[in-house]
Amino acid sequence: MAGHRIAASILSADFARLGEEVEHVVRAGADFIHFDVMDRHYVPNLTFGPMVCEAIRPLTLAPIDVHLMVTPVDAMVADFARAGANLISFHPEAVDHVDRTIDLIHDCGCRAGLALNPATPLAWLDHVLGKIELVLVMTVNPGFGGQKFIRGSLAKIRDTRKRIEACNGDVLLEVDGGVTVDNIADIAAAGADTFVTGSALFKSADYGRTIGAMRARVAAAGMPGCGLIEAAS
Repeated sequence: MAGHRIAASILSADFARLGEEVEHVVRAGADFIHFDVMDRHYVPNLTFGPMVCEAIRPLTLAPIDVHLMVTPVDAMVADFARAGANLISFHPEAVDHVDRTIDLIHDCGCRAGLALNPATPLAWLDHVLGKIELVLVMTVNPGFGGQKFIRGSLAKIRDTRKRIEACNGDVLLEVDGGVTVDNIADIAAAGADTFVTGSALFKSADYGRTIGAMRARVAAAGMPGCGLIEAAS
């Protein structure tokens, strides 16, 4: 899992031509396709479900990275796994048994991630960090795209990186919320290696130029580049 990754959040894509948008952004250099799944229960917004994932899956080899902002979680895990997801992250507050949901994600053949809101303490990681493949640090409050990055989150990213290194885990540190060309270097310097970008990418005039600029800023912060990771079969 060495290197860094750009995860394109389709929440900001043009849904009238979503398939084309996915193909375009992967050709432009995105490593992951990121699904922000909202249910109007855990968060106030409503987005999309497994059928969209199933429709996108044949169009790309890029891993599909699903962020579940839903409650209950477990039924959605199985549905998205069947639809072709590779990574599934969930919020610990949204489940009754965090460990059991991690096991379910693995049993469904996917990598598991724990998503932490800006006010969610890192203590949630204490007993599961050795079992998961990704920590998703939210740098906005979940529920809507296009929000501004919360600068105070940089300290939380640094602390999360320290915890990952202390457990010697092969764990991705993903950041989601307000990631732009202008702040991605600071986020990388704090220890993130996976960067979810939505409106900053899909609202730009040239996806390839935007991703290239992001990679250049990350490289300047001392993070090496990486190639495309194949989707799980």
